[in-house]
Amino acid sequence: MNHDSLKELLDAVAAGRVAPDEAARRLAAPPIGDLGFARLDHHRELRCGFPEVVLCEGKRPDDAAAIAAELAARSDRVLLTRADEACWEAVRRSCPSATRHERARAITIERDGAERPPGKGLVAVVTAGTADIPVAEEARVTAELMGARVEARFDVGVAALHRILAEGELLRAARVLVVCAGMEGALPSVVGGLVARPVIAVPTSVGYGASFGGLAAFLGMLNSCASNVATVNIDNGFGAGYLAALINSDPDPDRETS
Repeated sequence: MNHDSLKELLDAVAAGRVAPDEAARRLAAPPIGDLGFARLDHHRELRCGFPEVVLCEGKRPDDAAAIAAELAARSDRVLLTRADEACWEAVRRSCPSATRHERARAITIERDGAERPPGKGLVAVVTAGTADIPVAEEARVTAELMGARVEARFDVGVAALHRILAEGELLRAARVLVVCAGMEGALPSVVGGLVARPVIAVPTSVGYGASFGGLAAFLGMLNSCASNVATVNIDNGFGAGYLAALINSDPDPDRETS
């Protein structure tokens, strides 16, 4: 159930194509998909604009596949994150239309003919180094599935500052930017000082001992002197891509807000 399907149902009732009792029966269906080991929220898209997302890490592959199949039966789009090879094999058996995004460690499932909601503008995804690309790819896959147009630039970190300065046209064209960096985590502050747009900083667990698995980059980003920088958790490309897509989304002008 999402905003569009609910509106279609109510329009059908208003036009006399669906009886009120039938509409009431459909709406009375529990929004929880109970698989015994998991309870899925089928109204997540109606409330939040995107279906429940599956974190595969820590799940048995067959459990992740069962969850994916249940969500795919009720949603146009499904996203699974942190999916390894075993999880991919299980999911593609239960959902043959699934697509694997190996570098992002993600799996997507889209219903034939379903349209992604259009975003207002461009999301730019930027990395300091090539080791940050898997996190950036998770952000890209997430934002694109949510309807954003995404352009990525990799390996433009501050060790050679002219690399990021050469991307000024893209940075200024973006409506929101996702910047992934490990080591000392300086790149989001640099980008934030170049644009009048929200910058979502993603610390990655890339670096030697004193980087403390991304903690140094995380603290550096939290302490950014650029006022337009906000930070998500370490290696959280999904969270950054989701937030970027929401910022970039084009709200339905007919939908009331409070």
